This record gives sequence, C-alpha cells and structure tokens, in this order.
Amino acid sequence: MSTLNNTKAVNKGFLANDRAIADYLTDYGIYLGFIIIFAIFSVISSSFFTVSNISNIIIQSSIIAIIAIGQTIVIITEGIDLSVGSIAAFISIALGMMMVDFGISVPMAILLSIVIGVFIGLINGFIISYGKVPAFITTLGMMSIARGGALALNGGRPVSMLPRSFGIVSSASIFGIPIFIIYVAVFYTLMYLLLTKHKLGRYLYAIGDNSEAARLSGIKVKAVKTSAYIFSGLFAAMGGIMLTARLNYAAPTAGNGFELDAIAAVVIGGTALSGGKGSLLGTLVGALILGTLRNGLSILNVPGFYQQIIIGIVIIVAVFFDKMKRQ
Repeated sequence: MSTLNNTKAVNKGFLANDRAIADYLTDYGIYLGFIIIFAIFSVISSSFFTVSNISNIIIQSSIIAIIAIGQTIVIITEGIDLSVGSIAAFISIALGMMMVDFGISVPMAILLSIVIGVFIGLINGFIISYGKVPAFITTLGMMSIARGGALALNGGRPVSMLPRSFGIVSSASIFGIPIFIIYVAVFYTLMYLLLTKHKLGRYLYAIGDNSEAARLSGIKVKAVKTSAYIFSGLFAAMGGIMLTARLNYAAPTAGNGFELDAIAAVVIGGTALSGGKGSLLGTLVGALILGTLRNGLSILNVPGFYQQIIIGIVIIVAVFFDKMKRQ
C-alpha cells in the first residue's frame, strides 16, 4: 500500500513539474521564441547580427509597434480596430497637403494630424459604444471610408516635395540613438504607466474581462470603451506621421496591411482576443518578431509570398499556445 502511495506521490510530482514547465513556456515563450529566431538568423547569415542591421530592424518595426499600442488597448477591451492602416494613409495625405498645398507650419500640421486621428477614433468609439454596432463592422466601414478619403483628398496622387524641416521627424537622433527608437521608448513607457498605474488602465482590463460586472461596479463602460478607440486613432495617426517622414512623401496607398500587422503583433505578444489580458511589453516583442522575420527572410532572399506564409504560421501558433494556456 505504501508503495502505491509513493508511486502516486511521484506521479503527482511529475505532473506538477510538467504543469510548471508548461506555465513557464506559455508565460515566457514569446521571449524565448524571439531569442531563438534571432539566434537562427544570426547563425545562418553573417550580415544579420550587425549593429546597423539590428538598428534597421528596430526602426523598421517602430511604425507597427506604435500603431500596435492602440490596437493592444482596443483588444484588451475585447474589441478590434481594422481601420488603423487606412487612418495612417489618410493622415499621411492630409499631413502632406497641409504642409505643401496650404503652407501650414510643420508643428501645426503634425498637431492637426493628431487631432484628426483622435477624432476618427472618437467616431469609431462612439458608434461602437453608444450605437452598439459591432467593432468589426464599424472599423471595417471606417477602413473603407478612410482609404477612400485618402485617395479622394489629392485625386489619388502622392504628395512630394515636403519641407526640409519635416525631415527631422525621422532623421534626428539623441545621443546617437535614432529618433524612431526614442518614439517607441517614450510612447510605450507612457502607455505602460497608464495601463498599470492609472485607474483608466484598470477599467480597460475590467471591461475586457467582464463588461457587465464592470458596469455593475460603477465603471462607465461606454465612455471607457470609446477612449480605447480614441487611443487607437491617436497612435494610427502617429504611425501615419512617422511613415510619411520616413518615406519623405505622402501616398494614399500607404499603410496597406498595417491593420493586420498590428493585430499580429498584439496576438503574438500574448494579448487575448477575448479581452481582459495583455501587455504592451508583449506587443513590442511581437512587433520585433515580425520585423526580425521579415528582415532575416529578406536577407536570405526568401520571396515575399513565402514570408507571408511563414508569418501566418507564426500567428496561428501564437494563438494556439494562448488558447492552450487558458484551457
């Protein structure tokens, strides 16, 4: 009898260890995966692990990383925003036209662009929260409206000959650190503090976890959900500004696929599509994983369509492990 009890105790010990390992992998798997991906490309290609290429990966990932901040906040509330790529394109054209066609100063044009992005986010949030239209339908419609607006503003033509002073938005550096990296560091730090230290952050998580319980506890669910889409519009606008500065021209076709990349970064980063759980650090790593994959595969001359297949597989695997963790 004692032997049987000992066997059961040993089996329970092994099960506990297996569970602990599984929990560890699901909690930190994204970081381990990033290290593995980085290590593989470093071994395969001698031109991958260089200071200039690493800096290039971070800069390339920065625009999606910025847009994904807003997407993270929205998904935490069990929503989704499919319009962010089109908003970025609309902002890009509007910004370019304000500076070139209307002679508005660079700082004022940037400020107005941010206001436009916030306003579009407010419209999305109001329709979803107060109009009770599903987020998928609302933002899908706004995706079409914003993209059509970007094409209509300048007759489908790009805007070039941007002011030289606008170049500082992308070309400046602080203590040798490229300005795009500074943007990411500042925005992620501020929004991390908001989500973890401010009551609005607690409200966003509470709504995503159980909106009815949040309402009964006194949280103004509609107003808080609207604020999530305002943030999404804000960071989509920031992404559009950064993209315009990097390209040095504004194009109505800019931002194609950005909504999918932003959602992918959020999902790979471990934010639950069911809401109530997620972190900006995970989103940042998710964006870096996407950037690293694209950069490494490009260095290896892998065709773009195969890159899309590989990234799609990574997204599915990330969602699969997230689903397994919650069961």
